[in-house]
Amino acid sequence: MAEAHRRHDLLDVEPGAWAAALAGRADLTGVPHVAAWVDDGRPVILRRAHPEEDEGLVPVGLPLPPRDGKRRIGLALPRDAVRPRASFLLSEARAACPPSWTATLDALIALGERHGLAPRPFGSLLWQSLTGLPYLSERSDLDLLWPVPGAVPARLMEGIAAIEARAPMRLDGEILLSDGGGVNWRELHSTGASGTVLVKHHDRLALREAAALVAGDPE
Repeated sequence: MAEAHRRHDLLDVEPGAWAAALAGRADLTGVPHVAAWVDDGRPVILRRAHPEEDEGLVPVGLPLPPRDGKRRIGLALPRDAVRPRASFLLSEARAACPPSWTATLDALIALGERHGLAPRPFGSLLWQSLTGLPYLSERSDLDLLWPVPGAVPARLMEGIAAIEARAPMRLDGEILLSDGGGVNWRELHSTGASGTVLVKHHDRLALREAAALVAGDPE
């Protein structure tokens, strides 16, 4: 079953709800960027819920830049306080990436086009693109999401691996399945037909047969 909210979804927050949530978090007082985050037009991202959290609230997060402690801030907000923001595509992130990454980005975008897919950045490249704050460093990975509407093409994973072999950075990330689950592309690529892989949803984890995912078999 498809999920109303999916891990990695970008969400805009109603300013009043943001202020109310922060009022109950004394530990966030004075933490850089957090109080003005929503007023500055920055989104939050849907994260996995913790077992003790209220199921009626939406679990969201934001990461601070490395210079500000690289802390991951987690909050839970009322459902009517958030609204979805359009996905940010890798093709929109060129301006924020280091010059040495340009050829790799172009190759990944072209790979997606061959499969009818549009890869999305997350992690450091996403947040630097959206906020203008310095998240990227010489040691940063390029974290990508590959939304796939049905079967996971084996040649897609082969293509990512081939691009990584000549890239200046590690390519990490997930293939997003049609039911909202995400599976690490490297794990799925390296697992044999009889093996299982971990699929992450925003509210649960599941082990799935790799062969079924690549074949696109429904469950």
